[in-house]
Amino acid sequence: MSFEEPQGAPIPWNQFRPTLGSTVATVLVFAILLSLGTWQLVRLDWKTDLIAERTARLEAPPIALPTEDAELDAVMWAPVTLTGQFLHDQELLLAARSQRGNVGSHVLTPFVRNEGPVVLVNRGWVPDDRRDPSARAAGQLQGTVTIRGLVTPGAGRNAFTPDNDPATNFWLSVDYPAMSAAVGRDLQPVVINADDTPNPGGFPLGGQTRLSIPNDHLQYAITWYLLALTLVVVYVAWNRKRMRERQS
Repeated sequence: MSFEEPQGAPIPWNQFRPTLGSTVATVLVFAILLSLGTWQLVRLDWKTDLIAERTARLEAPPIALPTEDAELDAVMWAPVTLTGQFLHDQELLLAARSQRGNVGSHVLTPFVRNEGPVVLVNRGWVPDDRRDPSARAAGQLQGTVTIRGLVTPGAGRNAFTPDNDPATNFWLSVDYPAMSAAVGRDLQPVVINADDTPNPGGFPLGGQTRLSIPNDHLQYAITWYLLALTLVVVYVAWNRKRMRERQS
């Protein structure tokens, strides 16, 4: 669609008479586009603060995991150390997890701490042919051990996530009440993602935390503002063309 004006004397700006319909529509859409751009700037500030806060927590020395659930939000994504024993016979498998293009599962194992509630530890990734614990017996750490990892909320679900199937130990999202029932213990509502310390035998592969946080809000804001500017240009050009055609 072209908005080039026909040749002739230009229309003075003091005689610019846009249509009421195009003006109302343009004002409404312009306001929406500006609001969207401004909202993205607000999101930019929020995301910048979030990244700074998370980076500070990740770089801090490891701490002890709180025993009270009310204190967990304050240490989310912070490194922690735990001492206790794994309950390997009650491990849960979080399916459909990939590692360099290979499909497998994350091994979530209840960990009985020396002090505090039982907590799930995401020990890492195993390929489908190592789902059975007997295929990675060397990696089933026995006795009292001290591990290090990051506090996470666990893999959530959305509207498109299929249901878990506790009867077959098939999990696609973390469900603390259902998982507590499956292992027969009250689990603290966090998952500790083990660091990348190698396990005997090579599996599970720890260090599965995805730490990258996208922050594209500035370019989104610029896009919305450019669309608002484009709308004004189109509005003016279309109305000037219409006025010229009426004068010809």
